[in-house]
Amino acid sequence: MLSQRLPESLPAPADADGLPPAARQWAIMSLAIGVGMASLDTAIANTALPAIARQLQTTPAASVWIVNAYHLAMVATLLPFAALGETIGYRRVCIAGLALFTLASLFCALAWSLPSLVAARLIQGVGASAIMSVNTAMLRSIYPAHLQGRAFGINSLVVAVAFAIGPTAASLILSVAPWPWLFAINVPLGVVAFFFGRRVLPATKRASHQVDALTAVYNVGAFGLLILALGDAAHQASMTTLLPEILGAALCFALLLHRQAAHAAPMLPVDLLRRPMFALATLTAVCTFSAQSLAFVALPFYFETTLGRSPIDTGFLMAPWAVLVGVMAPIAGRLCERYSPGVLGGIGLAALALGLVTLLLMPDAPSAWDIGWRMGLCGIGFGFFQAPNLKAFMVSAPPERGGSASGMVAMSRLIGQATGAALVAYCFILSGQYGARYALALAAGFAAVASVASFLRMVVVRVK
Repeated sequence: MLSQRLPESLPAPADADGLPPAARQWAIMSLAIGVGMASLDTAIANTALPAIARQLQTTPAASVWIVNAYHLAMVATLLPFAALGETIGYRRVCIAGLALFTLASLFCALAWSLPSLVAARLIQGVGASAIMSVNTAMLRSIYPAHLQGRAFGINSLVVAVAFAIGPTAASLILSVAPWPWLFAINVPLGVVAFFFGRRVLPATKRASHQVDALTAVYNVGAFGLLILALGDAAHQASMTTLLPEILGAALCFALLLHRQAAHAAPMLPVDLLRRPMFALATLTAVCTFSAQSLAFVALPFYFETTLGRSPIDTGFLMAPWAVLVGVMAPIAGRLCERYSPGVLGGIGLAALALGLVTLLLMPDAPSAWDIGWRMGLCGIGFGFFQAPNLKAFMVSAPPERGGSASGMVAMSRLIGQATGAALVAYCFILSGQYGARYALALAAGFAAVASVASFLRMVVVRVK
């Protein structure tokens, strides 16, 4: 596939309809490596927390900041980077993100204490945010319009599989190497992605508006405090901790909306959210990733605690979901070039809801087959949703607002995952041993709401 020679110089002017086939393959490889690393590192550190805590001689509670710092940095800076991409070019933001992520990965591998590792993870999260904020917008300049469905399919495949195999990949690395290799392995991959990105990622048109620094500060405060409050609530923090975070987030959101009210291209894209198709794509994504997060956090507890399966068995039982996502994402990407994203997404999410309900209704002592086909149905449904929904995001935004649309793609995914993880914690707090079952029921509900939201796009189209 990548047998063609690397182009000698930057290909394709900004107004070209995609790159030539040879350059396109190298460009998508560069993006896929960056997106894959950023997505994988969202989940991979969770598995390594016990080993890291032991070696750095810190408590499990303190070690959670290794995960929280990365997540906070990503969510807080996504929309500012997306806005910056519109003004200075998506290519520059993406390449800078690859460089920063790679360098921060090296710092993570060399960390000697918990504070040094948390600081490195914070920088790594900023780099990942820069990549994820513009990668979907970059796809529109890499692929011609009639092939963008398959581009979204490839992107969906990389994100979904990276998130799904994160724990398994971490376990495999830790079985043969110490925890710093979880981060060191990013360095050669990042160098390759950076090299190819500089050579083949195309320049894009730049917007005339400027990024307001104070708006960016309000945005960082609003989303940073929101995610911090969700995480602290999930860990049963006291109201003396939660209340200032909630009030601070509300204040920052109010200041953000007031500050950007007269801006032609608001950082928090309320102008795009007023578009019914874009708003429905956002609602669909948030609900779907909440369902995925609820299921992925609850199912290991269900398999191991309720069903008495071993951790190794759990890894294999989770695999059908990831495998079927990998099979379906490219197929859905091609189909959405011909059929309505609303219909395709609605069908896929109905299948996901049905799969989650069947998991909830399993017999008391299910066989591997009983579990496997149900997990496979969930994977088929989830894989069928992503590429059509990505297309719905991007086509419902004007080309000059592609950066903001791309930022909202990543933001809706991260907000959904954070919401799902927090709700799982609440389910266990309220329901004890039945927490996993309640979490699966909630996941099925979220998937059903997402399916309805996706189908509603057909109504919006008819009204227009």
